[in-house]
Amino acid sequence: MSRILLIDNYDSFTYNVSQCLSILKIGTANPVIDVIRNDQITVEEVRDRVQEGYYKAIVISPGPGRPSDAGITMDLIRKLGPSYEREEEFWPGVPILGVCLGHQAIGEVFGGRVILAPSPVHGRTSPIYHKGKGIFAGLPSPFEATRYHSLVVEGDTRPENLELTAWTEDGLIMGLQHREYKWIQGVQFHPESVLTKENYRIQLLQNFLNYVSNYAEDKFVGGGWEV
Repeated sequence: MSRILLIDNYDSFTYNVSQCLSILKIGTANPVIDVIRNDQITVEEVRDRVQEGYYKAIVISPGPGRPSDAGITMDLIRKLGPSYEREEEFWPGVPILGVCLGHQAIGEVFGGRVILAPSPVHGRTSPIYHKGKGIFAGLPSPFEATRYHSLVVEGDTRPENLELTAWTEDGLIMGLQHREYKWIQGVQFHPESVLTKENYRIQLLQNFLNYVSNYAEDKFVGGGWEV
């Protein structure tokens, strides 16, 4: 049985994310989604559970405020996302998907800046343009997705280690993928919203779960998630 840790940043959309993930597949089975608030578990506890094979991936929910206000969110990304090998210690990294605030946290952790958007967008759909790789494989470009945010990862100061994978017509960042740790990805929009077309929602989230399945089997580290 595969389990995913869903970090709840005290947001009403968290259980929408959970429900969407729970009806999809990791391999041939539906994953179990453990929803835990960002101040009710430690990074060390999560690390132990990942090492034991208990959690196959981490999803970081939307939420109010800024990433720095979101409990363990940023430390979780910083300490558990990347792979490393030091002396006797090897850490393979763990697949992470950040949604809205979770996406912004990925941006900040790896050197980006989170700023006010030119105008807040709450409950409106926008065309999302993308490169057709990673979690966007098989989706048309553009496709309509729902946005609820007043902050964005700043485009002009986007660090080189984060690849732009999706954007709006006016150039706002809507998707990021770490260039080295390709299993770390984020989306600014809300794929779980009912206003995001169901087949697009399913395709995007299933793409992530497909990768989780392959990652868990192969202990794959570095590169390779290009399609």
